[in-house]
Amino acid sequence: MVKQQIITIRREEDIIDCRQLARGRARKMGFKLSDQTRIVTAVSELVRNICLYAGQGTMTVKECNRKGKKGLHLIFEDLGPGLDVKQAMRPGYSSGKGLGLGLSGSQRLMDSFKITSAKGKGTIVEVIKWLPAKNWQP
Repeated sequence: MVKQQIITIRREEDIIDCRQLARGRARKMGFKLSDQTRIVTAVSELVRNICLYAGQGTMTVKECNRKGKKGLHLIFEDLGPGLDVKQAMRPGYSSGKGLGLGLSGSQRLMDSFKITSAKGKGTIVEVIKWLPAKNWQP
């Protein structure tokens, strides 16, 4: 099994590296193109949020196994200003000039979504896309 990989996010161009890493890992795990696209779209939104609102952070990519399921686990962490999770998860809410679909859209694209945040201490978003059992590769 491949160990976890971490990318430091400092500028908007890092979105490309994060997308490539997530897509490559998803492809190797056996995800279909449609799920690869969902994963990459969520990555784009979550990394962009780090760039816009926190300035810098990290994305961790790793495989996970839970209750007989295999998945791609992505963790996005920053030490930014934090946010009001309930408000931020409302579709259409934006603290900037965006459409307000980044967090709620990412939640809809992935199978598991968890966000924790504290004012002045940053935000952690964890997402998982589960690989359908028929796609597993030994």
